[in-house]
Amino acid sequence: MIRLLIAAPASGSGKTAVACALLRALKNQGLDPCAFKCGPDYIDPMFHRAALGVESHNLDLFLSGEAHVKTHFARACRGHGAAVVEGAMGFYDGLGGTTDRASAWHVADTLGLPVLLVLPARGASLTLAAAVRGLRDFRADSHIAGVALNECPQALCSALAPALERETGVPVLGCLPRLDAARIESRHLGLLTAAEIAGLDARLAALADALEANVDMERLTGIFDGAASDAAEDAAPCAKRCRIAVARDAAFCFTYAETLETLERLGAELAFFSPLRDAALPERIGGLYLPGGYPELYARRLAENESMRRAVAESVRGGLPTVAECGGFLYLGAELCDGSGTAYPMAGVLPGCAADAGKLVRFGYAALTAETDSLLLRAGETIPVHEFHHWDSTENGEAFLLTKPLGGGTWRGGYASDTLCAAFPHFYFAGNPALAERFVAAAARYGEKHGIM
Repeated sequence: MIRLLIAAPASGSGKTAVACALLRALKNQGLDPCAFKCGPDYIDPMFHRAALGVESHNLDLFLSGEAHVKTHFARACRGHGAAVVEGAMGFYDGLGGTTDRASAWHVADTLGLPVLLVLPARGASLTLAAAVRGLRDFRADSHIAGVALNECPQALCSALAPALERETGVPVLGCLPRLDAARIESRHLGLLTAAEIAGLDARLAALADALEANVDMERLTGIFDGAASDAAEDAAPCAKRCRIAVARDAAFCFTYAETLETLERLGAELAFFSPLRDAALPERIGGLYLPGGYPELYARRLAENESMRRAVAESVRGGLPTVAECGGFLYLGAELCDGSGTAYPMAGVLPGCAADAGKLVRFGYAALTAETDSLLLRAGETIPVHEFHHWDSTENGEAFLLTKPLGGGTWRGGYASDTLCAAFPHFYFAGNPALAERFVAAAARYGEKHGIM
């Protein structure tokens, strides 16, 4: 099985472009690859899915432990001929920016994955050898097994490769030239989402063609061919216990595939719906999940769908078990401002008006501690979470105490009751299956009470 992790010295080095190009190239070779992303990023896996037409999963060693990551990786690899893991940030950049915990290197070390190092060849030549040696020698086992030069003309790569290999002993497998026609634009939370980019399939095809023309694929597959990870047989999934409505459209697109899979394994049937387009919630539901996304970009359209706002408000106030994260939390608020500062009414279940804060707010990992018993958590329980947003609310709530790791400060936020958990932080059900079980159990009880199941 082809297994590798794609890493780089820093963000912006071209990891996503190389990962998508390689995934498409491996698919062209009939290897049926699967994809992963280190860390909590939602957007890059959307491009993996666009390149493959299959799910991509996250591997996060803060949100879940090493044992879970190993099991999750092995389970998701089962039946595939290749696995490509895209790293995050710089290779060793982990928790707090001052440790290697939860870094791409930590994932490679935990899973025993060889690493393809992507180096942007901009404004440097032989100095790239020093960068390779520094990254290789920073840890006793860096797992670096090969190098690919990004935004590098083939002629320059041909001239540099022998010198780089001589100085480092690390194979240079080729390059990905600069392709302006295949570039992907960014905005305040990173890249545009895959669904927003016109002609994305053609762009990904062009990247794959360029990679296959300029990278020694035979040498690459030989270096990264290894044994597949062992995966214990999965327990039989629970019988269907409930039906949970899950918001999914352009405004609510930040959902971990493994979160949905965890809910399904515990007996939830997922009913997807669009707060932008649909007039009502799905029928016969016992729970509601409102994930994150970009509701601020669609505030007017969300406001204009009055019947859906009313249906959500009535259901949540009526005790429908509901989990709302980040963008979903904003949708439950009183008002949401768009990028121009115009305020639009939302569901109105919670107080507060949300607007652009002009910067990332409380960004990064945190430990969330429950003050009281509620839908997902019991008093005193602490779980790892992640925040990533530019919009902030005038009323963030006080149900939870959040603490940044490594002495980064504390704050309160969120709303919680026996039937509601709504807050800016993203919960990771795959790493905390007890939370998923409580959500599914509450949805099942609601269904039984109302004669739904």
